[in-house]
Amino acid sequence: MNDPSTRGRWAAAAVAVLAALPGCNTLISDWVPGGFTVPAERLRQVERLRLEAETADANAPAPGPTTQPAGPPPERLRLTLEQCRALALAGNLDLKVQLLNPAIAAQSVTEAEAQFEALLATDVSWSKTDTPTSSDLSGSSVESAVVTPSLRARVPTGGDVSVDLPASRLATDNRFSTLDPSYTADLRFGFRQPLLRGAGFYTNTHALRVARWEVTRSEALAKLEVIRVLAAADRLYWRLYAVRREQEVRRQERALAEAQLARARRQVDAGDKPEVEIVRAQLGVAERKEALIVAANEVRRSERDLKRILQKPGLPLGSRTTLLPGTQPAVVPYRLDVGRLVELAKANRMELLALELQLAQDASTIDFEQNAALPLVSVGYTYNINGLGPTRDDAFDLLFEKRFEDHSLGVQVEVPLGNAAARSRLRRAILQRRQRLASRRQREVLVEQEVRDAVDQVQANWQRILASRQRVTLAERVLAAEQRQFDQGLRTSTEVLEAQASLADARSAELRALVEYQVAQVDLAVATGTLLGAAKVRWEPAGRDAN
Repeated sequence: MNDPSTRGRWAAAAVAVLAALPGCNTLISDWVPGGFTVPAERLRQVERLRLEAETADANAPAPGPTTQPAGPPPERLRLTLEQCRALALAGNLDLKVQLLNPAIAAQSVTEAEAQFEALLATDVSWSKTDTPTSSDLSGSSVESAVVTPSLRARVPTGGDVSVDLPASRLATDNRFSTLDPSYTADLRFGFRQPLLRGAGFYTNTHALRVARWEVTRSEALAKLEVIRVLAAADRLYWRLYAVRREQEVRRQERALAEAQLARARRQVDAGDKPEVEIVRAQLGVAERKEALIVAANEVRRSERDLKRILQKPGLPLGSRTTLLPGTQPAVVPYRLDVGRLVELAKANRMELLALELQLAQDASTIDFEQNAALPLVSVGYTYNINGLGPTRDDAFDLLFEKRFEDHSLGVQVEVPLGNAAARSRLRRAILQRRQRLASRRQREVLVEQEVRDAVDQVQANWQRILASRQRVTLAERVLAAEQRQFDQGLRTSTEVLEAQASLADARSAELRALVEYQVAQVDLAVATGTLLGAAKVRWEPAGRDAN
């Protein structure tokens, strides 16, 4: 048994056992019971909302964003809606902050996996005693040195595995000692496994399951932020389109007022009208100038709002770059299936998915707390091989011969008399799940209401478009009639200006109806958890390379 090859095989076997313990992490990482998983496509991809048009679809894919050369900000920048979305996804600061949350939550997964990592430890001690003795059977002077390397790990079943290799040297002045100094070498394998509280793979992977669900939940909330940013970009884009068109309407109104002033002067010079007609016309021009100033200020404010959400390099808030919307509203009526849209919303709304993940966490927490309320019953077993000799080599030779072996088996039972804390935690977990179930039902009702309200708004705005166009046509006819009657001396400049203002208001109402029809479609897409447009949007969490 003193053959070096035999000792080598024993050493290799011990090393294999020690090396196998850290492998538990791989097992835990590959398979965790608990079943509720979410496909990555549902979290990382924002689907488009497909609306069935009553006529030919006017939504043609817009070209992608163009790369602007480095340098000073351009004086004019024309942006399509698709380019605006791409810039918002690339540069929005709020979105950059939100996209870091999945990477932060992923560190909790690593932390939960680390509970099954093996621990390598070494205990070194030295002592020397010199005490008087009343018997020749014991020595008065004893010197000992002990080195105990050990490897410990927690296994997924809740037990603890340990491997120790203590080696010691003992020197004494006891004259009856057969070995002085004496060397010992032991190889000890220990295992402790709970049978009730803290037992089982499912119980001991609870923290890891919760951490993974929290990562999924953070990705769902990140997707929600992506949709929010895209919707905000769409709304600001159409608002800029609206105020720019409103500015054009006010320019046309001022031009009509100036034309009326020229017409009034001709009439006064010809002696057909009194001098007050010029004053009335001048008042109308002054009022139109004021409205144009207000409209220009609204344009600047809308441009800054859009620049803020885009955060495009080289386009700061203070730049004088004029933003020109390049996408026209799609004036297309849609046939909306409310039932299908409600089902689409329940499948795509990330708030509902976040609640489902919290419900899964609650269910796992209830199981965990039920286990924590059980008595503690654990079984421990220790197997020890002893070695002793006058030299260190002799001690290890005897160890590898396996002539002296110890076995120890024990049972530990611990029954709490009241167990009030554990029962309270269990009741709290059950009540939290009940509360979350009620919240989910409430949220589903709110989602359905949001979809139905959005559908009604889309349909109402379409009717507004039709009504406002008819209003514009009639206002144009009234203005033409008022101008003819003014030329005939039957109307004053004030009445013509009122007809012009009525036409401008009608055109503004038509413009608002067009833009709000686009915004209502954006709101419908948000209510269903999707996105308007010809293409899907895919995103990835940031900060995954932090290691």
